[in-house]
Amino acid sequence: MLTLLASDPEAMERIGVERARATPVQAIIYLHGDLGAGKTTLARGFLKGLGYEGAVKSPTYTLLEPYELADRAVYHFDLYRLSDPEELEYLGLRDLLQSEAILLFEWPELGQGELPPADLELSIEILGEGRRLRLQSVGEQGEATIQRLKQRIT
Repeated sequence: MLTLLASDPEAMERIGVERARATPVQAIIYLHGDLGAGKTTLARGFLKGLGYEGAVKSPTYTLLEPYELADRAVYHFDLYRLSDPEELEYLGLRDLLQSEAILLFEWPELGQGELPPADLELSIEILGEGRRLRLQSVGEQGEATIQRLKQRIT
């Protein structure tokens, strides 16, 4: 496990940038946190870290925002408005799992039973103006990502 502190949204984005640079081309990442905790801010930094230069919006209403980058694809899900986990089938989750891509899931608990297990789980806790981020590996790939991130940050 790795715990990081972010003092403001810019720090959250910087952590997202470094996390992206430590992540392999294929990964499943769960993002946990209350409304307004900074999950989308972290995803924005993550995409910047992979070289994406466009606007990154929350997929709250669309449930899914795809990003095709030069060397990989990233699919950003926000399951907050998911009515039933089976709706993930209509979003093409099964096909996306067969591709070489990174899948980011906000509110993964709402997709329980339909989502694949995560490689990495990231929890964000609000601390006044700042945030505490806890990264927990689930398996070897997640642990390798945490170790690469530790090397980049320290």
